[in-house]
Amino acid sequence: MRRLSAIFLDSDIPEHPEPVQRSPYWNKDIAPVGKARRTWATKDFAVLWISMSACIPTYMLASSLIAEGMNWRQAVATIFLGNCIVLLPMVLNAHAGTKYGIPYPVYCRPAFGILGANVPALLRALVACGWFGIQTWIGGAAIYKLLGLFLPSMAGAPPLFEGLNAAQWACFLLFWGVNMYVIHRGVESIRVLLNIKAPLLIALGLALLGWAYAQAGGFGPMLAAPSAFDVGQPKEGRFWAFFFPALTAMIGFWATLSLNIPDFSRYAKSQKDQVWGQALGLPLTMGLYSFIGVAVTSATVVIYGRSIWDPVDLIAKFKNPLVLALALAALCLATLATNIAANVVGPANDFSHLWPEKIDFRMGGYITGIVGILIQPWKLIADPSGYIFKWLVAYSSLLGSIGGILICDYYVLRGAKLDARALYEKDGAYWYVNGVNGVAMAALVLGVAPVIPGFLGVVGLMDVSPLWTSLYSYAWFLSFAVSFAAYRILMKWGDDS
Repeated sequence: MRRLSAIFLDSDIPEHPEPVQRSPYWNKDIAPVGKARRTWATKDFAVLWISMSACIPTYMLASSLIAEGMNWRQAVATIFLGNCIVLLPMVLNAHAGTKYGIPYPVYCRPAFGILGANVPALLRALVACGWFGIQTWIGGAAIYKLLGLFLPSMAGAPPLFEGLNAAQWACFLLFWGVNMYVIHRGVESIRVLLNIKAPLLIALGLALLGWAYAQAGGFGPMLAAPSAFDVGQPKEGRFWAFFFPALTAMIGFWATLSLNIPDFSRYAKSQKDQVWGQALGLPLTMGLYSFIGVAVTSATVVIYGRSIWDPVDLIAKFKNPLVLALALAALCLATLATNIAANVVGPANDFSHLWPEKIDFRMGGYITGIVGILIQPWKLIADPSGYIFKWLVAYSSLLGSIGGILICDYYVLRGAKLDARALYEKDGAYWYVNGVNGVAMAALVLGVAPVIPGFLGVVGLMDVSPLWTSLYSYAWFLSFAVSFAAYRILMKWGDDS
């Protein structure tokens, strides 16, 4: 612990030797960020997380937990605890970005090899593409629902493709096109969006909270409802069996960012800025915004006689054209900012890493956008149960393995010290055998293996024993621990031999 504290107290940012630009493993987008471009302070990281956390999926996140039997306190506490847990690997992985100015795929090179780093980079990128598609679909759906109030005939149009009508597709592709335009404008436009969006959506959430409380004379029956897991309730005694997979899913919500956080922390002024900014911005905002979602939805039961979880559906109840226009603009801007920051910056760097000579950040962003459509996001969010237990938990198991390997390599084996020049050179310290560290690949497979049978059982591809399903419930924790231990043992064994 004392050694780790010393690593984070060291605020010195070393000058980086200029990598050999003729190297096929270098381009300007994945090169180290110099001191002159280190402009992100504590406030900027707090704003980053407030901006990304205050979004429609967070607002709706507690809904699935309550639908499965939790009361509001249990749901919000589970979300808050999950984000406190994921904050730890978030801060640890951010260290290398701040110290060496490198993005996530380059941070993977010391552990996986310069070419092998493409495996964890692409695993993370494909997951982000899925999230990009989901957020883009949500943004397009918001436009469709609110425009439908002014053009009711839109809803009556016959299905065109995949059960969706022409207007739904038009709104989805319109919002997708706006995302592509922001990518075209570059990284700086993303920071501007975040600074605008953070106070805007917090204000919108608090305004809805105040309105709901006033209209309902309180927050209604949902906050008073007992847990389905309490004594005498339908799911008595089964709380812990549900809690742990739910907690794993909450960790999975930001598991991607816990890996590629160096894509942002490389712009930090110091380690103190990235640590405090993230600690202040992430768990508190996730807890607050999920509570707003629960409380406002609880009030809708009193006001409208039924629960309305989707804030777009709720805002559609307002008939004032000015209110609707402002709400549409706020929701679209909020979703856009979250989508670009959380789901484009990382995979754009990851795809650039795949072929640095030909793919820059902008092209990587375009690839993200195309894959985000091909992944069919309207199907991913159609089933809330599948959304949590087949999507979030499944991919979090893979990302837990990667996190275990990276943290073991950077802190345990290297003491948070890297050869900045060798990160971009063939036949250097991180080349291993043909550019790949076979030990890291083996540790990755070993970490994922215990949860694969449970995953196949949950998605209905095969019948498995309850043991495998139980292991799957702890996917992120189990894969992280197994890969961490396997990597440490196998690397030590290789050194001894």
